[in-house]
Parts: sequence; C-alpha cells; structure tokens
Amino acid sequence: MIAAALEAAALSGPTDVPVGAVIFDSSGSILARAGNLRESTGDPTAHAEILAIRAAVKIHGDGWRLENTTLAVTLEPCTMCAGAIVNARIGRILFGAWEPKTGAVGSLWDVVRDRRLTHRPEVRGGIREHQCAALLTEFFAAHRPRTADSD
Repeated sequence: MIAAALEAAALSGPTDVPVGAVIFDSSGSILARAGNLRESTGDPTAHAEILAIRAAVKIHGDGWRLENTTLAVTLEPCTMCAGAIVNARIGRILFGAWEPKTGAVGSLWDVVRDRRLTHRPEVRGGIREHQCAALLTEFFAAHRPRTADSD
C-alpha cells in the first residue's frame, strides 16, 4: 500500500513537497490517490491526504464517512490532515516517514489516538521509511540553495 503512495507522490506539483496519499477500500481496491498540491494551487488545504479524502468520499461511503478504509501516505500526517482523517472515519492509517516537526500521528502530537475523540483509527508508521524519507531529502536538496555553511 505504501508503494502506491510512493507512486502517488509523483502527482505532486513541481514546486510541492512530494507527498503521496492513497485510500483503499476494505477489499484493497484503490478509491482515490493524490499528490500534494499546496504550492501549485495556492491552497493551504491541498495536502495529499485532504485531496485523496475529497476524491474518495465522492465514490464511497454515505457522503463523508470512509469507514473500513485504509489511508496510505508517504509522510506522517499533520494536524489538519489528522483531524480530517478522524472526521472522515478512516479505519486505518499507514505511513512511511515520520515528521518530527509537524507530525500529528505520534511524533509531535497524536491527534488520531486521543481518547477524547469518538473515532480512533489504527495506525502503523515507519513503513518503507527510508524510501519515503528519500523523496523529501532529494526534493529539499534540489529546492534549497546551498550556503557556504552547508559544505
């Protein structure tokens, strides 16, 4: 499933951090896939997870619930995406690279497993972590100017 998310990362815009998200139904069939388009669209909510959720609810569920689905994503979701995942009632989250600066599924926060919420998806992180992290490392190496201090 993370392999499909890695492929979906290629759907990210050329100036966007390459993050891919795929939503699978209970039989393992792909419902939706998306890449991060925040920079390309100028939309701060255009994270891969949000775009995949928007597409999946159009073809699955009762209008907004994605119960019994799995979200596979290359990077640990942020707080916005974690909240959307809980609100959409996604059953399971699989992710690749941990995000210690903004991660909300165990790194910085753990929004999705907060016992005060009525829905808590199953979570498994660090799947193909090195491969997912490499996407980010390569992107930032190409998009951040080198300085004399970085040599």
